Amino acid sequence: MATLFEKIASGEIGAEILQRDDKCFAIRDISPQAPLHLLIIPLEPIESLAKAGDGSENLLGHLLLVGAQMAKKFSFGDDFRAVINCGPMAGQSVPHLHVHILAGRPMAWPPG
Repeated sequence: MATLFEKIASGEIGAEILQRDDKCFAIRDISPQAPLHLLIIPLEPIESLAKAGDGSENLLGHLLLVGAQMAKKFSFGDDFRAVINCGPMAGQSVPHLHVHILAGRPMAWPPG
């Protein structure tokens, strides 16, 4: 069964896609935790970072670089947080790897 993100990527579910290339796309999070809260989602349906296999290095690096580019595009420059939740206990609610980009407010540590 296709994940929510696969359905968005295919156009089955509508969403404002802010950026798209041959490896990923970016959308706004539907429950934003910061003034800027984007999701960078690979087109390849990898369940989680823990399930990424050998050969995923280029894709994973690409997701992070796109996240940084999107933070700059929205005028947050070098002040953003990139988060990858892995599994339900870590807050992953969709079983499809994605990177959260958060910016626009002070970030506390630890984040949980």
